[in-house]
Amino acid sequence: MNRRTAIRRLATFFLTTASFAHAQQAGKIFRIGFLDGGTAAGLAGHLKAFLQELSKLGWVEGKNIAFEYRFNENKGAERRSELAADLVRLKVDLIVVTGTAAALDAKKATGTIPILMVNAGDPVGDGVVASLARPGGNVTGFSSLENELNTKRLEILKDVVPKLARVGLLLPPANISQMKNLRSAAVALKLKLEEIATQIDAKGLERAFKTAKQKQVGAIMTVTTGSIFAERKRIVELADKYRLPAIYFQKEFVDEGGLMFYGADYDDLYRKAAHYVDRILKGTKPAELPVQQATKFAFVINLPAAKQIGITIPYELLARANQVIK
Repeated sequence: MNRRTAIRRLATFFLTTASFAHAQQAGKIFRIGFLDGGTAAGLAGHLKAFLQELSKLGWVEGKNIAFEYRFNENKGAERRSELAADLVRLKVDLIVVTGTAAALDAKKATGTIPILMVNAGDPVGDGVVASLARPGGNVTGFSSLENELNTKRLEILKDVVPKLARVGLLLPPANISQMKNLRSAAVALKLKLEEIATQIDAKGLERAFKTAKQKQVGAIMTVTTGSIFAERKRIVELADKYRLPAIYFQKEFVDEGGLMFYGADYDDLYRKAAHYVDRILKGTKPAELPVQQATKFAFVINLPAAKQIGITIPYELLARANQVIK
C-alpha cells in the first residue's frame, strides 16, 4: 500500500467515525425495517437474542434505533413483496430480513438501502448475492446452510429407522431451491424420496400424512420454509398420530413434542447479525461484508416422543446429540 492510499483510507475512517459520533451526539435515531415471512410469536425467541446483542453494542430500541416490524404471517409472496416495498417507502436506514424469499423481495424493492439477511439457505444459488466473499450490491448477511443440513437430516433418519427405504417429504406449493440437493442426497443414501404436495392448512396437512402412510414411508421430514414452521404444532401432532419418525429444522418443533431437531443455532446467527447491524449503521457498506455461514449447530433428541411412536434411538446417536430430552 503506498503512502497516498494509506492517508486516504485513514482520512475516510476518521470522517466516518466523526460522522457517526456527530449523529449520536445529535440524538439521531436510526430506523431499521424488519421483514419476516412468518409471525411475531414465531420469531420471538430469536428476536430477543438479536435485541439483547444489539443492546450490548450500545443500540437500544427507542433510544438510538427504532424498528419498523413487518410480519407477513405466511400470507404469500405478493403480500411479502408489498411489505418490502412499504419499508422502502419509509426510507429506513437498513432492512433486516429473515430467509431467502424475503431477501429477494427486499432486493427487488431497493438497490440502495442496505439489506441484511439473517438465515438465508443458499444466497448464491438463489441469486441474492454474487458470492459469499464478495456479495456485491446492497445485500449481505448470514446463511443457515439448509441445503447441506437437509442431507444430514436424511442421514440421521436412516440411522434411526432400521432398513429405512422411503422418506416422505412435505412439500408446500412453492419453488423450493432445496429440492435439488435433497434428491441427490436421497439417491446417494439409497432412499426413495416421496415428494408429497402439501397445502399448509389443517385439512391439507392431514391429507399429506394420509398420503405418506399410503405410500408406506418409514419416516417424515420437511423442507425449510416459514409456512411449515408456523404449523409446527400441528405437524408434530400428526407425526405422532400416524406414528412416523420425523426430523425437523428448528428446535421449536421439539419444544412442541417433536422427535428430533438438527440444524443451525439460529440464536447464534441473530446475535452475529446484530454485529453486522452495528457495522452498517457506522458506515460499512454491505458489499464490504462477506456473507457468513452458520458455524454452530445443534442436535436434539426427544426420548418421550420416541417412546410414544414405539421406536428405539440407537445409543450411538444419543451420544452424538447436544441434548437428550428424557
